[in-house]
Formats: sequence, structure tokens, C-alpha cells
Amino acid sequence: MGQPALVTPPQRADYTIDQPWNDYTAADHQVWRTLFERQAALLPGRACNEFLAGLTGLGVAADGIPNFERLSEILLKTTGWRIVAVPGLVPDDVFFDHLANRRFPAAWWIRKPEEMDYIEEPDVFHDIYGHVPLLMDPVFADYMQAYGQGGLKAQSLGALTNLARLYWYTVEFGLIRTAEGLRIYGSGILSSKGESVFSLDSPAPNRLGFDLMRIMRTKYRIDTFQKSYFVIDSFAQLFDATRPDFTPHYERLKNLPDLGSGDVAPGDVVLQRGTLEGWADTADV
Repeated sequence: MGQPALVTPPQRADYTIDQPWNDYTAADHQVWRTLFERQAALLPGRACNEFLAGLTGLGVAADGIPNFERLSEILLKTTGWRIVAVPGLVPDDVFFDHLANRRFPAAWWIRKPEEMDYIEEPDVFHDIYGHVPLLMDPVFADYMQAYGQGGLKAQSLGALTNLARLYWYTVEFGLIRTAEGLRIYGSGILSSKGESVFSLDSPAPNRLGFDLMRIMRTKYRIDTFQKSYFVIDSFAQLFDATRPDFTPHYERLKNLPDLGSGDVAPGDVVLQRGTLEGWADTADV
């Protein structure tokens, strides 16, 4: 697992710290540049336009690890979000509270050169490059806040496992259908060279139409590329699915079996790649 190269600054009650931006080493900035440049070469034609526009609007570039305060100034003016530095993963209630109040908790440390292709815990590249650009999109920004609000409620209902699956298959590993074809919006893909290719090009994984209840029944893997990706038609679809009270869903889920990460279930809408027509839906019955 990646370990911070610097001494972590003092932590507050909400787990936030001051980003030690002036203390990053030349090697730290070089890791950022290497990761940024290879994704910049790979993602045009793969990442969704909203992500690419957000990246440009924020001015996130290859020259080094960004200053969170500068990014927050832009985000606040655009969608009312800001970035807060944290030492790593934080407790669920803290995480949800930050999102519910339009604060995105981002790890401040960056991976080692030998960990370019895999780290067990999200670092600053995953969090800032992968997540933050989409917070420039008003609809996605609202979805993230709604997710945080829903997380606080799910805790009291014992439903965090189900809600975590929604985050995993959307915010982290989601695909979106556009007029130009399938595109990536999930941060876990956008920050990964290997999965940026695998998610769109490999015939191995399932690509399934978005279904809220289906997603919340589906297990996921953290140690390999995904066995299934869920595809939304728009960020509005994602936000609208999050608006209702999830309490009835959680009650139904108690009586439904979990599905494996690679399962195709009856009623699933499976996207198939044709030779000429691109992606098309087929209902698995």
C-alpha cells in the first residue's frame, strides 16, 4: 500500500488537514506528471466530455500536484463544492457528512514510482484527477451531494453495503452512453491506464444498463478489473434515481439474494458491440 512520503499535518475532528503542498518533493511531482501524461494521451475519445471539460476548467495539468485551495476557489464559483485534504480513508459518517455539505475529501499523498499501476488505497492522483473534474458539472455535483445525504440515512438503516455498491458502480466505475459511443466517467477507471482500455475494449466484462436495485444487489471486486460495468444514459438519470427515499428499496433488498460481480441476471439489459452499429441493447431473458 502506498505510504505518505511526508509527515502528516495535525488532523482536525472532521479528519481534515492542511495540504502540505509546499513540502511535496520533485519526485512526488514527477509521479503526478507521469500519471497525468499517460492518461492525457489515452482518454480523449474514451472519457466523457464532462470530465474533459472539468479538467480544463480547473486547470489541472501535468506540471505537478495541484494546490487544493486554488482548485476550491474555482469549484466554489462553479458548483459550490470545495476540496478538503484528508490523510487517507475516513470513517463512513465523516465521508458522508463531507459530501452532504459539498466538501470532497481528497488524500494529500501520492503513490510511489513502483506503484504506478496499482495502489490499495486512493491517493491524490485518484482523488483529484479521477474525481474532482466531474464536480464542475452541476448535475453530477448535485448527485454527489445527494449521495452523501443518503449515506447518512443508510447508516441508521443498516444499509451501507447496498449504498456502497451504488457508489462503486457509478462514481468509481461507471460508464455513460453518448452519441459518440460509450464513455468513461468513473474515477477508478479514469485514473487507471489499464482499466481505461479494458472497460471499453475488452470482450470479457459485462456492460449492463443502469438499474438501481440491480446495482445495490451486486457484489464487487477490489483486486482485479471489474467483471461488470453499469451504463447510464445521462447524469440526469443518475441524479433522478437518487432523489427518492431509499427506505422501501432497503426493505426489499433484505429479501433478495446478492448477485456476483460477473453475473448476468434475468431481465438485465446487456450492451453488445456490433460490427458496424456500435453498442446496442439486448434484454437477457
